[in-house]
Amino acid sequence: MLFNSYGYVFLFLPVVLAVYFLLSRRRFTVGAKAWLFFASLVFYGWWNPVYTPLIAGSMVFNYLVGRLISKQRDKGRFSHSRHALIIGILGNLALLGYFKYADFFIANINAIGHSRLPLLQIVLPLGISFFTFTQIAYLVDTEKGKVKEYSALNYGLFVTFFPHLLAGPIIHHAEMMPQFDRLRNKVVNYRNMASGICLFFIGLFKKLVIADTFAVWANNGFGAINELTVIQAWVASLSYTLQLYYDFSGYTDMALGSSLMFNIKLPINFNSPYRSLDIQEFWRRWHMTLGRFMRDYVYIPLGGSKVPEWRILLNLMITFFVVGLWHGAGWTFVLWGCMHGAALVIHRLWKRSGISLPSWIAWFLTFNFVNAGWVFFRAKTLDDALRMLKGMVGMNAIALPKGIGARLSHIDGFVPALDDLFGKLGSNSKAIVCMFLVFLPLSFLFRNSNELVESFRPSIIQLVLFVLVAWLSVLFLGTYSEFLYFRF
Repeated sequence: MLFNSYGYVFLFLPVVLAVYFLLSRRRFTVGAKAWLFFASLVFYGWWNPVYTPLIAGSMVFNYLVGRLISKQRDKGRFSHSRHALIIGILGNLALLGYFKYADFFIANINAIGHSRLPLLQIVLPLGISFFTFTQIAYLVDTEKGKVKEYSALNYGLFVTFFPHLLAGPIIHHAEMMPQFDRLRNKVVNYRNMASGICLFFIGLFKKLVIADTFAVWANNGFGAINELTVIQAWVASLSYTLQLYYDFSGYTDMALGSSLMFNIKLPINFNSPYRSLDIQEFWRRWHMTLGRFMRDYVYIPLGGSKVPEWRILLNLMITFFVVGLWHGAGWTFVLWGCMHGAALVIHRLWKRSGISLPSWIAWFLTFNFVNAGWVFFRAKTLDDALRMLKGMVGMNAIALPKGIGARLSHIDGFVPALDDLFGKLGSNSKAIVCMFLVFLPLSFLFRNSNELVESFRPSIIQLVLFVLVAWLSVLFLGTYSEFLYFRF
C-alpha cells in the first residue's frame, strides 16, 4: 500500500488509528500491539500478498536466532553467540542476495564467460533491504548485549511497524520498543496528532506536486540522452536531483508523520542535505539512518578510524562500495558509491592540509558533485550516464540562438547544433524557472519539515497554508506514483 493513495489516507490510516487507541483506552495493550502488527502485515501484503510469508519467515528466523544469541550470552558462551550471529547475518544476506542480486550476478557471469545462463527474472519484494538491515542490526546489538527481546509479538511489531517498513528509516530495537510500552503513548496526544497530520500532508505535497512534476522533465531528458544540448542536459540532471530530494524527503515526512500520530517518534532520516558544505556533511544529512547503519555495522567493524591512515581510507572506500551495492544491483550504483567513497577520501586528505574554502565555493562544489553523482544513480547504463555528463559539459551539442549561430556558422564543426537556444526545451523552460527561482533555493535556504513541526504554533495563517497544501495534495492523489526508494 502506498502512502500517496486514497486507500491509505482515507481508510487504512484512520481505521488503524481509531482501533489502536480504542483498544489502548480499554487497557487491551497486548491487543493494541497485535492490531498494529496485523495492520502492518496487511499494509505490506497489499502490494503482493505472495511476499507476506517471506517477511514472516524472515522475522521467525531472526527472532529465533536472536533468542539463541541471548541464551548463549546468558550462559557465558560468547563464542557460541558469535557463531549464532554469523549464521544469522549469513541467512539474511543470502535472502537479500537471492532476491536482489541473483540476476545481477548471472548477467555478469554471462558477460565475462560469454555464457547464456537464463536470468531468474525475480521480482524484488518491497522493503527487503530495509527490513533485512533492521534485523541484522538487531542481531548484532543482541550479541553485544544491548537488547533482549523475549516477546514474539514485540519483535514482529518492531520489524513490521508500517510507517518505516517499506523505505525506512532503518531503526534500532532499543529506540523503538520502549515507546510502544510507554503508558502515556497509549492515549491520543492532540499535539502529536496535529503535528503528525501536518507533517504527513507536507510530505504528500512534496511527493505528488513537486517530485512527480520534476519526474516528467527528468524522464524526458534521460529518455533522449543522445539528443540533449548542454542546457537540456542540465535541466534533466537537476530535475532528477530535485525529484529525488522531494520524493525521498516527502516519503520521510509521511513516515514520521504517520508514526507521530501513534505517539511514536521515528529517527530523523533527512535533514536538508543540499545545504551541505562538504561531502561528509552531506552524508550526515542524507538518509541518516543508512549512514548510521553503515558506520556502526560496516565502517567501525573494519577498524573505523582507529587504524593507520591508509586503512581508514580503504575502510571508507569499502563502506561506500557497500552503500552503492545496497542501493541497487547494477554497476551504475556501484560506481556511484565508489564516487562518494573517493570524495570522502579526498575530503579527509583535504582537511589534513588545513586549507579551507569560502562557504559559497564549498557549497557549489559539493552540490555539483552530488548532482553529477545522481546522473549515475538515475541512468540505466554506464554509457547513458557518461553521455549525460558529456551533454552537461557541451560535448553533445551547444545550441545557440540563431543570430549568434549564423555568425559562427563558418567555423566548421565548432557548433554541432545551431538550433535556437530554447527551440527544443518546450515545457523545460518552466523547469528552469521552478528550479532556480523556487524549489532549488527552497531545498537549502529555508527551514525543513522537521524544523517547521518543531516550531509549530497554531495560527490562522498556518491553518490557511495547511488547508491549501492538503487540498492540492488530495487533488493529485488519483495519479499512481511509486516512491523512488521502493526500488532499493
